[in-house]
Amino acid sequence: MVGEGDFSFSLCLAQSFSSASNIVATSLNPYVMYEKAKSNLEGLEKLGAHLLFGVDATKMKLHTDLKMRKFDRIIYNFPHAGFHGKEESRIMINTYYICCHPILCYSMHRDLVHGFFRNASGMLRGNGEIHVNHKTKAPFSDWNLEELASQNSLVLFECVACKREDYPGYNNKRGAGSRCDKPFPLGACSTFKFRFSPTGTNIL
Repeated sequence: MVGEGDFSFSLCLAQSFSSASNIVATSLNPYVMYEKAKSNLEGLEKLGAHLLFGVDATKMKLHTDLKMRKFDRIIYNFPHAGFHGKEESRIMINTYYICCHPILCYSMHRDLVHGFFRNASGMLRGNGEIHVNHKTKAPFSDWNLEELASQNSLVLFECVACKREDYPGYNNKRGAGSRCDKPFPLGACSTFKFRFSPTGTNIL
């Protein structure tokens, strides 16, 4: 698990399997910042999970506890670069041009996902999969996950509806600012599933 909030998603999976011995749950935050995180972490520890804090999704393959590991599944729920403007802002989504001159801007969301794919693609076992849960309506659809994946030798092989009721106990979190412990509206969203492929051609 990459980019966990209060670790409720990892705990949900662990409880469904009655074990977390094969789960590595990571968070960018180096400390617990959510009301229910402590109890969720305690539950994961009892079930045998490996918990890591301060893990940057765009550099995770270099992390001391991850660089020698390979995974069957790498899951990132609703990647988001933080609240630095309106969601539909082109600065948040992409590089743009004014008078034919490129304006250097962060392309923050796409840069985050691209960096994640670049790292995760080298951390998979032979038949491993990368799952990204993501909103499917604009402006989120403008992130174009398939394009970013293909740039990192990943192909989309399945896309299914993501339903919160399939994950009892999961609480999605905003993850930044004074309202970090509040949920955000999910709306229409899907689970995008990718596999490594040198050709980078989607097979859907």
